[in-house]
Amino acid sequence: MPDNFELTLKSTKDIGDNTVHFEFDIKDGQQLELIAGQFIRLMFAQDGQQVFRSYSVANILSANTDCINSIQLAVSWVKGGLATVGLSQMQIGDSIQASAPYGRFCLTEQKWQRYFLIATGTGVTPYRAMTNELKQRIAQGAEVFVVMGARDESGLLYEDEFRQNALLDNYNYVSCLSRIPLNKPAELDFNGHVQTYLEKVQFNPETDIAYLCGNPAMVDDAFTLLKEAGLPVAQIRREKYVSPPKRKKKITFEIKN
Repeated sequence: MPDNFELTLKSTKDIGDNTVHFEFDIKDGQQLELIAGQFIRLMFAQDGQQVFRSYSVANILSANTDCINSIQLAVSWVKGGLATVGLSQMQIGDSIQASAPYGRFCLTEQKWQRYFLIATGTGVTPYRAMTNELKQRIAQGAEVFVVMGARDESGLLYEDEFRQNALLDNYNYVSCLSRIPLNKPAELDFNGHVQTYLEKVQFNPETDIAYLCGNPAMVDDAFTLLKEAGLPVAQIRREKYVSPPKRKKKITFEIKN
């Protein structure tokens, strides 16, 4: 059952043109037990009511299930959005109410030979949380493909971390850029949409499982494509995020100490 607790803003860092990495401490030294891939809810006041916004926990957990005393989130700004306004006004040391854990977008107990972790935008954060569990499964013979879609390189969140992971045998990072290609692409990098890349993959229902997280249109299209490729529905896990609109001018974020 989810717990209610208070978070205190510890730090922020820009990780994209309109995306900020937040780190909060859980107040009074409380700990939260969660599974990699789960999400939290942040509470905001609107018209005298408490409403929530959900965010996947971005902490790199030590194992598939872990106890943490701070929470990391990746938040993309939506112009005029309730959470954008509320979070952008927070100062270091300010507090916000939250509850967690929620969600079942997690690695299954059943071990698979190949994991396809497909994302756009902040949809990649669950796969960051799964890092150490994935490494353990690779050590047991699995192969991992993190497939990240974006318009250009600025949308490849946590790119350096994932490319560092890809130095491991059987850990593959594939960027799919639909508009501006990389100047120096790696061997597996792809020019085009995620869906176009997936059309070129030979999936095996006996060995493969796929996770889809991010833009709803991508998730729906890829889900249909994976079913047509022969993957059973039970082997296609989904979680949809609402993507912020493309904007011409960068939204600045300033934290006052």
